[in-house]
Amino acid sequence: MLQHLTIPRGPINLAANLHLPDNADSSAPLPAVVLSTPGSSVKEQIGANYASRLAAHGIAALVLDPAHQGQSQGEPRDLEDPYRRGEDISYAIDALTTTPGIDPQRIGVLGICAGGGYAVHTARTDHRIKAVGTVVPVNIGHAFRSFSPDGPAAALDALADARTEEARSGETTRVNWLPDTLEDAAAAGLTDIDTTQAITYYRTERGGNEHSTNRRLLRSDSLLLGYDAFHLADQLMTQPLQVILAGRIGNTGSYNTGMQLWKLAPNPVDLMVIDDAGHYEMYDEPAYVDAAVERLTSFYANNL
Repeated sequence: MLQHLTIPRGPINLAANLHLPDNADSSAPLPAVVLSTPGSSVKEQIGANYASRLAAHGIAALVLDPAHQGQSQGEPRDLEDPYRRGEDISYAIDALTTTPGIDPQRIGVLGICAGGGYAVHTARTDHRIKAVGTVVPVNIGHAFRSFSPDGPAAALDALADARTEEARSGETTRVNWLPDTLEDAAAAGLTDIDTTQAITYYRTERGGNEHSTNRRLLRSDSLLLGYDAFHLADQLMTQPLQVILAGRIGNTGSYNTGMQLWKLAPNPVDLMVIDDAGHYEMYDEPAYVDAAVERLTSFYANNL
């Protein structure tokens, strides 16, 4: 079953889908998981692939569009604010705690890619979250700092100049998360397997969605460069942790990030590496997603 929810978030509303088991018994409150999805992703994409499977295993799963993105409200559009992404999770938990049939004491989170970092960052201080699952987690702040060819400080200098120019012109600048086509990627010299698999997921009928713009407001990058998803996680994120990684190491950094998280966390419970899988194949390849969800189901059953 699928319920469309509108979640109040201060002056704006978030658009969300709550996936429920078809045979849910209203007399037995369900455990629930909030999904935190990758950067640029909307609720009908990766989050839905995992949420629908979790529901089939008896776990209510809520996936939402981040504020400023998808069908959620918020201006300016296409803003990727890592701190607001974390707050989105907490507002989603607010909604679940008042949803009939959901056990407010058995709520977990599942973060995928950049959403894995957002989930960890939120769980540090929102201890209504009782268990933290991650799939190919990425610390997006570390990733953006690593991708800055002249270093993050130089990137911030350039972004400061760009923000000043925007203020003067009254126009805002958006940049691509990914090349829009494989041809654009090849023209830019981006022919590695991870980039091509990301494009064939996000920018084709396979995984594309009309509400996923593939655009990021440029001013987001200053926030991302200064963000550390794992700050104080070794002291504050005491919840049980599940880490699921793709065995083929690519350029997303998720394998090394997941291993770092595993070593950093105070309460690591289960580590799974799916051999031969690539980062983006963990988004929708049935064999890999099914294997991950089977492990996650066991983890949540034991810890929610």
